Amino acid sequence: MKKLIAILLAAGMTTAMLAGCGSGEGGNGGKKTAKVIDIALTDEEYAFGVDKAQPELLESVNAFIDEITGNGEFDEICNHYFGDGTPVAVSSAELDPSKDQLVVATNAAFEPFEYMEGENYYGIDMEIAAKLAEYLDKELVIQNMEFDAVCLSVGQQKCDIAMAGLTVREDRKEQVDFSKSYYNASQQLVVLSDNTEFDSCSDAAAVEAILKEKDSSTKVGVQTGTTGQFYSEGDAEFGFDGFAVETKGYKNGSLAVQDMLNGNINYVIIDSAPAKCITEAINKVQ
Repeated sequence: MKKLIAILLAAGMTTAMLAGCGSGEGGNGGKKTAKVIDIALTDEEYAFGVDKAQPELLESVNAFIDEITGNGEFDEICNHYFGDGTPVAVSSAELDPSKDQLVVATNAAFEPFEYMEGENYYGIDMEIAAKLAEYLDKELVIQNMEFDAVCLSVGQQKCDIAMAGLTVREDRKEQVDFSKSYYNASQQLVVLSDNTEFDSCSDAAAVEAILKEKDSSTKVGVQTGTTGQFYSEGDAEFGFDGFAVETKGYKNGSLAVQDMLNGNINYVIIDSAPAKCITEAINKVQ
């Protein structure tokens, strides 16, 4: 998707791309490309994280989720990114405590849920945020930050709500109150296009069997603080055993996939929808 190219450039990846696409095998004129192993490794639910000090906001958010999932608006938004619809630009007002504003914490490097083109925000969560602000009759303010800071900023009451493709987790509930779930997600494996190790795999158990054979000489890239990291390293809450590989964290999935193409890591584990968007976008510019 050409939408993500702006993110890659904004992230300062141009030099890395030039350095990484000059050699090696792949499926694009000898240049390395990536592919997604289309097998769900996890089963997760996304929800919004609301300020614990605003129970009335949580009630309104849940009513709003019921409304947009019931009247087709949510499906229409998803069609902008998964179908033949056109993504809608969302703008942010300047933070002004004297105004009645909805302050949203996000990490705008997670296409198709949140990303930027110029000064505008795009993505499923961002379009929902715009509709939520309208529903609440508030001015929308979007605060873009590192993923690890999203729930923390709400917990510290610097923002009203976290909208960042958040998987519901018990530890995050210490900082926010989660809304009703609005999206089911999963983790997927991204590999080099010429990698055939997983071609015969038909389910998550088969993929995991191969990963369990790997040791610390194998490097797996993840977005720091996400389920991909918990899956790779192991997490008792989720019931993930983890693997003996070296897990390397990145600010976003794009950087992880590009580092794989550059030969620095072996695989990437990220959320399924971003995995598809990232690989399509990077492959087009290789």
